Amino acid sequence: MKFAIRCGALLLGAALSASAGAADARLDWPAKQITWVVGFVPGGTADVLTRIAAQELARQSGLSVVVENRPGAAGAIALQLVARSKAGDGYLLTVPGPLIYPTPQPEIGRELSPVILMAEGPMVIVGPAKQARASLQAVLDDAKQRPEAWSYGSSGNGTSQNLAGELLNQYAGTRIVHVPYKGGGQAVADVAGGQIPLAILGSAPVMPQIKTGTLKAYAVTTPYRLDSLPGVPTVEESGFKGYAATQWFSVAAGNAMPAAQLEQVNKALQAAIRAPEFKAALDNAGMIAGGGSPADLQAFIRADNAKWKKLLDSGAVKLEN
Repeated sequence: MKFAIRCGALLLGAALSASAGAADARLDWPAKQITWVVGFVPGGTADVLTRIAAQELARQSGLSVVVENRPGAAGAIALQLVARSKAGDGYLLTVPGPLIYPTPQPEIGRELSPVILMAEGPMVIVGPAKQARASLQAVLDDAKQRPEAWSYGSSGNGTSQNLAGELLNQYAGTRIVHVPYKGGGQAVADVAGGQIPLAILGSAPVMPQIKTGTLKAYAVTTPYRLDSLPGVPTVEESGFKGYAATQWFSVAAGNAMPAAQLEQVNKALQAAIRAPEFKAALDNAGMIAGGGSPADLQAFIRADNAKWKKLLDSGAVKLEN
């Protein structure tokens, strides 16, 4: 089956507030409020970062910003909503990337216009502390002996976490089964409760449970360790040379949105992602702030898609419609 890689994008529906006349000069937006739609359930990294950025975007733009979760189909419902939007709706979009689908879905550079890269960073491989193995290598050794006993949760089919898990299976020679959720928050609850033995998720939703000892962090997926988890090795340090996987978050809009307004929101979000509260959230999650122009985002997505092409072509990732 041929798979299509899809960009990350966070849905924003936007408009001018009737009471925000002074904001007109700061952000010429087509609707009466910004509705920032997240394509996953609350509690995951996308949702956490969005809510912080939304507060700062409201301050920067002078508009009312409402965060709305539209979960389903690994973010595809949100993608389709924004792709169908009209210029007067003012929608924007952000979901985690990289992201693949078994059938073509709207993507940046085609049905969606790039706005800005918000952030990129690691995922963390975690398990319930009460059932923990000594190390990631011990988990994978047991998974080879008892494949039926092991599975891992993620925020959905084709998400960066699913890709990271299948890449690990490829490196380790395991067949750990993927269990897709509608968002990271649901997966955190099940792995913390011992319903599933592993999860691969963004660091933001799992950090509190790691720090309280509910979850054991086995490894991070980036080539570098996290300052917030200094004792947790990378997957590469755990014996898998060359392994590296990141997740990222970008903002896009429907093609009907005028270029001048896209440039305005790019500038507002440049400031939002460098605000102290957003920076603190990124530091805690071990993520790096994005930035750049819409053209920079398009180039970033193109390069990231090429990096995952080998995994997709190998047939290692099996997705359901």
